[in-house]
Amino acid sequence: MTTVSELQNAAADKICARFPQVGRQEFRGDINLTVQADDLLDVMRYAKESCGFDMLLCVSSVDNLGQDPRFEVNYYMTQAETGANMLVRCPVPESDPTVPSMVPIWRSANWLEREQYDLMGIQFAGHPDLRRIMMWEGYPYHPLRKDFPIYGKESETVGLAFTEVAPTCGGPFTTRPGATASEREPRSRG
Repeated sequence: MTTVSELQNAAADKICARFPQVGRQEFRGDINLTVQADDLLDVMRYAKESCGFDMLLCVSSVDNLGQDPRFEVNYYMTQAETGANMLVRCPVPESDPTVPSMVPIWRSANWLEREQYDLMGIQFAGHPDLRRIMMWEGYPYHPLRKDFPIYGKESETVGLAFTEVAPTCGGPFTTRPGATASEREPRSRG
């Protein structure tokens, strides 16, 4: 009987043999592939059609503020029947935060990519409906970037719930500096 780990390794070997420019890392049994944006669509289509990764579970991104490339888009896919998983990472420069959309391969990428566009500012070329999913249209910022202040930014859009800085400083659920967890815990303030 073939184990999930063996299936993951076989799939990674197959992808790396077909695309030698793909980087491969293993950590504690997990396999991570690093793919450049120019190769991403071809690699992901091959992973689905030839390696059996039939489900895209998650699209996320990382802001490596101060590093180049600044962003990284992560795709977590699985073989539904076997349970084999793979993480594909794609470095994205701040100067052009664009990667191809995975919607033509997995329809589940639609809202996942919209979320990354809205909150991190990653562009997905070829997406059928790339618009904000949480923030309102016209909002000029991307709130999950590391340079976005935790207290928010003033909005110039009239008629919304908040048009001033979000009231989080000193709120009941805001932690504060302290030496121990009990000093930082908001509920310890009485």
